[in-house]
Amino acid sequence: MSAQSALLSRKPVSGGGAGLFSQLLLALVCAGYAVGAALGWGSPQLALIMGDFGLSVAASAAAVSCFLYARTRESRFRPAWLLFSASSAMAAAGNAVWGWYEVVLDVEVPSPSLADLFFLCFAPPAIVGLLVLAKRPVTKAGWVCLALDSWLIGGSLLTLSWSLALAHTAHFEGESVAQAALSLAYPLLDIVLVSMVLALHFRRSNANRAAINTAIAALALTVLSDAMFTSPLLRENYRSGQLLDAGWFAGSLLLAYAPWGARRAAEALGPPPGPQRHAGRPIAGSLAALTPYLAAAVCTLGILYNVLDGRRIDRVVLFTGCTVVLALVVRQGIMLVDNIALTHELAQKENHFRSLVQGSSDVIMIAAPTGILRYVSPAAAGVYGREAEDLVGAELASIIHPEDLGRVVHEVRRFLAAPPADEPTTRIECRFRSGTGDWLNVESTVNRHQGGLIFNSRDVTERVRLQAQLQHNAEHDPLTDLPNRALFTERVRKALTGRRAADPGTAVLYIDLDGFKGVNDRLGHQAGDELLIQAARRLQESVRAGDTASRLGGDEFAALIVGDGTRDQAAREYQVHEIADRLRLTLSQPYRIDGNDVRVAASIGVAFAEPGISPTDLMRNADLAMYRAKAGGKDRVELYAPQMQAEVVRRSELAARLRSALHDGEFALLHQPVVNLATGRIAAVAAQARWRSAQGILFTPAEFLRVADDSDRTAELGRWLLEEAVEQAAERSRAGHHAPVAVRLSARRLLDKSMPLGSIEALLTRHGLPSGSLVIELADSDPRISFDELEHRLVALRRLGVRIALDGFGSGYAAINALRRLPIDVLKLDRGLVEGVVESARLHKITSGLLRIACDLGMESVADGVDVPEQVLALRAMGCTHGQGMAFSGPLDEYRLRRSLVRSEFPVPGGEGRPALFGGGSRPTVIGSHSETPVPPT
Repeated sequence: MSAQSALLSRKPVSGGGAGLFSQLLLALVCAGYAVGAALGWGSPQLALIMGDFGLSVAASAAAVSCFLYARTRESRFRPAWLLFSASSAMAAAGNAVWGWYEVVLDVEVPSPSLADLFFLCFAPPAIVGLLVLAKRPVTKAGWVCLALDSWLIGGSLLTLSWSLALAHTAHFEGESVAQAALSLAYPLLDIVLVSMVLALHFRRSNANRAAINTAIAALALTVLSDAMFTSPLLRENYRSGQLLDAGWFAGSLLLAYAPWGARRAAEALGPPPGPQRHAGRPIAGSLAALTPYLAAAVCTLGILYNVLDGRRIDRVVLFTGCTVVLALVVRQGIMLVDNIALTHELAQKENHFRSLVQGSSDVIMIAAPTGILRYVSPAAAGVYGREAEDLVGAELASIIHPEDLGRVVHEVRRFLAAPPADEPTTRIECRFRSGTGDWLNVESTVNRHQGGLIFNSRDVTERVRLQAQLQHNAEHDPLTDLPNRALFTERVRKALTGRRAADPGTAVLYIDLDGFKGVNDRLGHQAGDELLIQAARRLQESVRAGDTASRLGGDEFAALIVGDGTRDQAAREYQVHEIADRLRLTLSQPYRIDGNDVRVAASIGVAFAEPGISPTDLMRNADLAMYRAKAGGKDRVELYAPQMQAEVVRRSELAARLRSALHDGEFALLHQPVVNLATGRIAAVAAQARWRSAQGILFTPAEFLRVADDSDRTAELGRWLLEEAVEQAAERSRAGHHAPVAVRLSARRLLDKSMPLGSIEALLTRHGLPSGSLVIELADSDPRISFDELEHRLVALRRLGVRIALDGFGSGYAAINALRRLPIDVLKLDRGLVEGVVESARLHKITSGLLRIACDLGMESVADGVDVPEQVLALRAMGCTHGQGMAFSGPLDEYRLRRSLVRSEFPVPGGEGRPALFGGGSRPTVIGSHSETPVPPT
């Protein structure tokens, strides 16, 4: 990898057109003036005007331009531009006075004159302005060296100029003292100005370099024209409007252009690239170092000229040469002392740097522009396991992982193409080869270094591993290590939006383990966790490599089956259904936990991707299908159908209406008679709630309780049912209809703190219901309910005269335990036993056995769901005492119920007028229940 080849070519910056146009315009104006001066302007009078007032106008333009720039720009160079403005104003005034004599008065300009005074005042402001532009030294020795450098340049130029021309001017006979002084003042000031121009060239500031260089060029051009004017040969033949004026004219316009045009051009071009920015510094530094020796060489040339010309050495030349030599010696002494101090300081810094590098835990590497490592710090042995000497001379690309090399090269190219001021460093993370052949994750801070790169690298392998572990933990289930819901949703999104987006074969399986809660309750949560781990392993092994198995939470799992490109949707549905069914069988196999075989079933819902479906909707559809599988009997596979969503919407609307039904008085209380199977007399009535909605729809308890998933709403409905049943039973008792009322309550509701023991007693006392007139039908108890608490509660209720019936006997696994532990008065046979008691010999034997148990325990028995006469005959033959169902009567409102109580009995098929088994007379003690079926759990 070559760092040099990574440099990108810079695009041309837009906006440079205005600067180029102004430069071309300036060149055309100066060229036009030069052509006019060369041709004499066509007439002597016009030549005088252009030579005098034309130069005055150009100098005035420079003065105004520099002054306006200084007023609108706040910088430390503002005084310099104000001084340049004053210097140009002096030149404009001098040319205007010169034109006044030659053009207006038409006389020869006297010598000396007021114009000479203005011209002599041109140089001092310019000299001071150049000093302001120079880079200010930071030490006193630096100021001394700046003064010595200026004198070295000025003294050498003075020696050479005096030897060549000024000595003759100073001894020119016939001139007055003022004229001689004036003749010497012009070249001396020009020499000083040239000295400052040369000194500033090597010491100028880096700020606004384009404008400063342009101003230096303008002053240099002006000084060159002054030098040519000062020479005796040209001065004797000089007339205004000649070609020499073109130099002054161009110098003034260039100074006027310097602060504005040069600045716009620099902004348009932008900063140069890093490697090219320092291209001219070595040459400039060499010339600056040679300045003292060049000055001594010029002085020597001046002295040699006098000697070779056969003249004696002039005292001015001798004095100037001696001072130049003395200045050179002093300057060299100062530089020697500075060099000794700098060498000592450099040695200290080098030792300090070497100590830092060798003791640093980071590896510092310097790569040449060709990509070859030129330096590697000793820390490489501890970080990379490779000695620094082994890495020096190797290519940087040879230790970078091939998969990361392209990314590293791209980042290096981008970094080297960026401006250093905007991006001094960059950060690269890649893998380096260690001495053992392993790959280490290395983070490097990269800096530019003489066209190459400096890498400050550190080993971050542990950090990368920790980040990867944290990322894995955030996306996976901690118990089973399967993808969690967030990662599963993301993979479903990719499957729906990737290259398989149009594949309708992609499916999501939602899986719920039936009976898992029972495992937790019987064997404990640790056994439940072990079952989940084994189930997750089976699920992971059952899906393909490209599919995803996930645990969504609790005992819910999911699987993403990616489509295989099959266009036959029916065949694909059959294939996925087979996969889901095999998965159901696999998850339903026994689990070996703590030496025991534990069984659970699996209900699976399947939903297929549709065009434009979102991951959320697809997973929701699979969830709905899974709940349909559970509602359909569990341990089955169900495919999603659109009507499932409509059913969910309907149930949601029904649940929303149910919340306000109680407060709006939409619930009504009905009662179904419980009849003595021997005599046909009404022994009790079972209270049942009915909901007649505002739309006129009548809902049975099984319908509205299925959607009443809000426990608070269900509790409120239970309290209403109990209060209404007790109140109406008390009213019937006062009217002479002494029929006990049976109210069905769950074991959990009996132990609910919102319905304490005293509330039932207060209810009975408030309405004056006689003892024995209320029967609590206890629904099959929840296995999580404590039998001890339930037993204490039922014993307390019996002390109040409340009878207890065990509802749904023969359907729940806890029935025998309830008979053993709880104070039960009545056994109520489950509807499922009664429905098949005639057709099924097996059910006939089971029901007969249960009734014998009730008889042996001295309990009364009630058959729920007695709908046909054959059931009445069969149950009565088996010893069942009471029945409830459509064979006698359905649920009745209060008016029809009282009419039935007045009649007091119903015809019994095959009845012989047998007496009641328990109780009798006008106040039967037998109780019954309503015909509501248990609500399947959801």
